[in-house]
Amino acid sequence: MSKFLPLGGAGEIGANSYYLNFSGTGVILDCGVHPQKMGLEALPVFDLINDLPVDYVLISHAHQDHLGSLPYLVKKHPYIRIISTPQTRALAELTLHNSVAILKQQLKEGDKLQVYTHEEIDLLIQSIEYKAYGENFFLNGYNNRNTNPVTAKFYDAGHILGSAGIYLEYGNDIIFYTGDINLDGQTLLPGADLPNFKINTLILETTYGGTDSSTLLNWNEESLRFASSINKIIIAGGSILVPVFSLGKMQEVLTTIWNLMEKKKIVQTDIYTGGLADKISRVYDYNRYVVNRIDPEFEINSIPQKNLYEVDIAEKFFKSPCIVLAPSGMMIEGTASYILAKRWLRQKNSAIFTVGYMEENTPGFKFANSKKGDKIRLSDFDEEEVECTIEQFRFSSHSRREELLAIVKKLKPVKVVLVHGSPAGIEWIGASILKEFRNVKVFRAEPGKEIIL
Repeated sequence: MSKFLPLGGAGEIGANSYYLNFSGTGVILDCGVHPQKMGLEALPVFDLINDLPVDYVLISHAHQDHLGSLPYLVKKHPYIRIISTPQTRALAELTLHNSVAILKQQLKEGDKLQVYTHEEIDLLIQSIEYKAYGENFFLNGYNNRNTNPVTAKFYDAGHILGSAGIYLEYGNDIIFYTGDINLDGQTLLPGADLPNFKINTLILETTYGGTDSSTLLNWNEESLRFASSINKIIIAGGSILVPVFSLGKMQEVLTTIWNLMEKKKIVQTDIYTGGLADKISRVYDYNRYVVNRIDPEFEINSIPQKNLYEVDIAEKFFKSPCIVLAPSGMMIEGTASYILAKRWLRQKNSAIFTVGYMEENTPGFKFANSKKGDKIRLSDFDEEEVECTIEQFRFSSHSRREELLAIVKKLKPVKVVLVHGSPAGIEWIGASILKEFRNVKVFRAEPGKEIIL
């Protein structure tokens, strides 16, 4: 008998972490941070497993909401074994080192949460074991040496480089955790792989569960709409700011823009990127022959790019038309996209184009849902008038809600546990599963509430 205990990521998107107990072998799936919270509140509730066996943590991918609390988990459980795909291991080295500087800026004197060091990250990365997609590996807990091990396997999740759905088998229990999964192809990565057989329990992400899919075009159709809007701004002499995540969205959207330029569907113009995203792009290029790629011959770093961090005055971006891809994707306060967006708002000929999901309590949501003439209240003391064009595009790296239901149909689970989504998204997916699959039991993951699988 297996048990499931959410430590974070239940009823929200952030701090994703889920504990499984297989008759004494403790396995954690992911250990992220919450991007909109600070200090201890941003972490999963690791105290829930203080008195439980903790043997392994399996990382689905290298986004911070699935990886960022790993240093804190290791401090609490120094003998835990960490396993990911090789690509996630390589990306984790970049993203965790980058998060050291971010934490130093965020934490205040007296905070109970201590900043980990670069030396600690180096040791942590060295300890990560890696397994290729499709390779069986075995998990046997310290207190469970005399029983059969848990069999595990990674499946390509199609979300970002190295992202994985996680298969776990123990006795009669067969569990599949989707992580962040995308069945549709993007520009660089094709869609996800799934097991070809029935499972018992599906742990299912629900990011787009609350989004009407009629508002989401496929990647190619959205690219053409994107191209049309870019051309209008560039031809009028304006510049375009595109907030993106450094990992995944930057590489996909940059390649999309370049492909459109190569096909003469976008006017040739300067493209600005830089920082962590450049290092991540090199990891994408290095791994292009060993993972599923739509065109493994293509190298992201072959695209002509200028470094946005070498521009000392933001007004230089407006001297001639250009496209600036800047982190963060949700325009968190203090990030490059947030700082630049405040300058962009005053440029009548220019535009801010958002390209992904925005949580409602982020600055990015306020920007994305504003238009010319509106006033954006960014804080109690900061209200900005919108003079530029603002337009939303959806280049999704998550499955649409109908595709999430298709995963249920294919895997035929007895039980489905819904995680990683808004309350509205979880409600829609849960109700739809109960309506379409009458023999399936549906569970809404709740923080600290154990589910018997």
